[in-house]
Amino acid sequence: MHRPDDHPDPNRWRALWVTLVAGFMTLLDVTIVAVALPSMQRGLHASAASVQWVVSGYALAFALTLVTAGRIGDTFGRRRVFLVALAAFVVFSAAAGAAPGIELLVVARLAQGVAAGGIAPQNSALIQQMFRGAERGRAFGLFGATVGVSSAVGPVVGGLILALAGPEGWRWIFYVNVPIGAFALLLGFRLLPRVAPKGRGYLDPVGVVLLGAGILALMLPLVLAEGGGVGRVWWLFPAGLLVLSVFVRWERRVARRDGQPLLDPGLLTETRGYATGAGLAALYFVGFSGVWLVFALFFQNGLGFSPLLSGLAVTPFAVGSATAAAVAGRLVDRLGRALTVWGLVAVMLGLGTTALVLWLAPSERAAWIAAPALLVGGLGSGCVISPNITMTLRDVPVRMAGAAGGALQTGQRLGGAVGTAALPGLFYLTLNATHGDYHDAVALSVGSGVAAMLCALTVAVLDWRRDRSERARRCPPETSHSHTHAGQG
Repeated sequence: MHRPDDHPDPNRWRALWVTLVAGFMTLLDVTIVAVALPSMQRGLHASAASVQWVVSGYALAFALTLVTAGRIGDTFGRRRVFLVALAAFVVFSAAAGAAPGIELLVVARLAQGVAAGGIAPQNSALIQQMFRGAERGRAFGLFGATVGVSSAVGPVVGGLILALAGPEGWRWIFYVNVPIGAFALLLGFRLLPRVAPKGRGYLDPVGVVLLGAGILALMLPLVLAEGGGVGRVWWLFPAGLLVLSVFVRWERRVARRDGQPLLDPGLLTETRGYATGAGLAALYFVGFSGVWLVFALFFQNGLGFSPLLSGLAVTPFAVGSATAAAVAGRLVDRLGRALTVWGLVAVMLGLGTTALVLWLAPSERAAWIAAPALLVGGLGSGCVISPNITMTLRDVPVRMAGAAGGALQTGQRLGGAVGTAALPGLFYLTLNATHGDYHDAVALSVGSGVAAMLCALTVAVLDWRRDRSERARRCPPETSHSHTHAGQG
């Protein structure tokens, strides 16, 4: 008798592309909006603080939804949750584009973020469900490329739309999601696999409330950072950690009683590679997410670039990341954590050199001189995000793949929130301390992002050494005695 796993879905690769298109849209919307904030502020006659919620509100709602949406997909069906969330994303994208005032725009963006948080964990869970063996590594390679490239090309795409669409072009940043999302929705109905969910349909409401409250407490000061939120509500950080510790205790209690926890504690304690990969991802995204805002500030405010030129200046990183991620997905089974280690070395070398170049090079040639270093950094990043996703999720049981993918991406979003608050904040502090020296500001800020990546490298090296030790114990070298007999034979 053949198991269902013996017969992979014949539509799996076409279905994967549907999920990647949807995932690309949701992640692109994290960064694409940043370049349009000035034109939104002028067009809607809004304050700087209120228009900032167009970016931060989306990121906050996105992060709050991920784990719960992943668990809902595990319990009630990933295809169903994916299609409902994608339909909602299309509707709220149209609502954001048509918003007559800043208040309705922020509401639409919050709803759009919730829908995006519903889509994201289904992507990784559907890969777990549809693919096995080496194919899973290649599929996660494409998924990792989507994650890395969507963040890197956001400023380019946003600048291009603004250049083509004129004064009200910011509305098309949202409208462009409508035809693409509707097409993906139609294909999703046809291609995504129909698999009956396994489970009793229990969602752990106490866990949902505790996790949501803990993440909200940690992220809210960060999304309010530009308006001095960290100083005003700093007490939310320890409060959030306390609530999350209560969440962990509650989940362990549910698991001990053979219940269905929102996030199974066994993911961190028993699933090989999950805790390490999730921690590495969070640390990496502190540096990775923050540098794009710093580059935009430097090129647009410091060098006077247009939004489009500012985006094009960092395109070498996006090109390198896309190229390396697709290849890395095929190499991860053979090279394992070593691939991530050398990828981190390359991205740190590339971004560190970029910081040095932007500090020392003449302004008119800085972007051209930095391009090769950004390309190296992109190649390294492609060997970090994609393989790490594969190694973090490949041993996760399929029944909890959605919650596991949601938790992994929540860590990335938390790391990204820290980076996007801390690095631009450091940029402005340096700018004030040096009386407007943009070169000093970009060098120090990007260098700090590299320092965060150094923490991720430390985690990767320790995991690599542990893997090598385990392999050595499983396959001990031949003793000198056996070599002697072999030589006498």
